Amino acid sequence: MKVVFLQDVAGVAQGGDVKEVKNGFARNYLIPKQFAVPATHNALQRVKQYAEQAEKTRLRLLQDMRELSETLNGKRIDVEMRAGASGQLYGSVTNTIIADKLSEMADREIDRRGIEVEEPIRQLGSFDVSVRLHPEVQAQIEVLVYPTGTTADAWLQSLEEAEEAADGEGEAESDDTADPENSTDSEEENPSDAS
Repeated sequence: MKVVFLQDVAGVAQGGDVKEVKNGFARNYLIPKQFAVPATHNALQRVKQYAEQAEKTRLRLLQDMRELSETLNGKRIDVEMRAGASGQLYGSVTNTIIADKLSEMADREIDRRGIEVEEPIRQLGSFDVSVRLHPEVQAQIEVLVYPTGTTADAWLQSLEEAEEAADGEGEAESDDTADPENSTDSEEENPSDAS
């Protein structure tokens, strides 16, 4: 069946295109959802109008996604998860969880398929995540995964304190190794004792 597309359908056609599609696809999906109309004489005469309307819609969507990207770029979302003592999560942070949190933040629906995580998030910590909002628009966000029973800010503060304590111990150990009296090099300097 030949149809005229009223709007973009991903992977099929763009608004204003005239294309031959399977009858069932046209009757059961495209026409009921008003993505396309049958290619009648009247519809074919209005193809240019449909194409212009679809282009305006595309440009408006692109502008909206650019504004949303500016809003989301660099933001942090906090995800509370159950974890073991080693920081290993019971489960993982999925794209759906991230998309739901972003949707709450942006007051609009964010598609989970646009969330691009390099590796599955299965540890406590901070992770950089890319969000594809549109084929031409992308935003970078930070996902902070913290354990249940605490708040994100309290957990971050405890991490910073632990790092400072570890840095303090590391400096003390390096001071000990720099002290010549505590050095074990004296055994290497006197090889005659080894024979």
